[in-house]
Amino acid sequence: MDTSDILQLDEVSIEVGGRPILHDVSLRIRPGETHVLFGPNGSGKSSLLMAIMGLSRYRVTKGRILFQGQDVTHLPVDERARLGIGLMQQRPPSVRGIPLGQLAEVSAQGKNGTRVAELADQLGCTGLLTRDVNVGFSGGEIKKAELLQLMAQQPALALVDEPDAGVDLDSIAVVGQALACLVKQPSAGAVAPAALIITHTGHILNYLRADVGHVLYGGTLVGEGEGLQLLEEIRKHGYGKCPICRSHIPVQ
Repeated sequence: MDTSDILQLDEVSIEVGGRPILHDVSLRIRPGETHVLFGPNGSGKSSLLMAIMGLSRYRVTKGRILFQGQDVTHLPVDERARLGIGLMQQRPPSVRGIPLGQLAEVSAQGKNGTRVAELADQLGCTGLLTRDVNVGFSGGEIKKAELLQLMAQQPALALVDEPDAGVDLDSIAVVGQALACLVKQPSAGAVAPAALIITHTGHILNYLRADVGHVLYGGTLVGEGEGLQLLEEIRKHGYGKCPICRSHIPVQ
């Protein structure tokens, strides 16, 4: 075990509702690194992020999840959040009766120097602060609302599920630039933050550097490389014939 890692997955297997989803996933992310996760629909990308965050539906049946050297495999969501793990969901729930600004202030609790109003202005979502969380929000507004909470939290590890999906080009630019700032700034614990980002299109990589790219296929990791290079190989060849991945993909 290397305690310098922000995140370490040791041969992790995950099931949802008794159904195996992921098997033998091993991954290491160091402080300051941004990793991107590619893979076809249904390969288990979102399930991996949810399991790292500790959502109860996603049960680890094998292996360990370590965060900054601490075994968090069976810790509840709130404890992982307090330790410094944050999640930006692709399809977060709507929450009636709770204004976005209030929820963002809760996310920022105890973080010296965090100003929710300033962050909202940076994201261009000041008008959302008094509205109930995600109620009637557009796709771009939902992304900005999720990112506002993540930025207020200042996590050491940001888990980001498809920030470039279902939004217009202007919103992608705002979200991408804000994510780039997030991973460059010290976290609340003064650790250089790291990120694990799911993307299908790769548009988000126009705004931030991906140190490492991974391919999740058939429920396990099958390839790794520099982010943009790996994306280009996938675009050219598809997942099944990607030269970085194919030697690890079982013959169907």
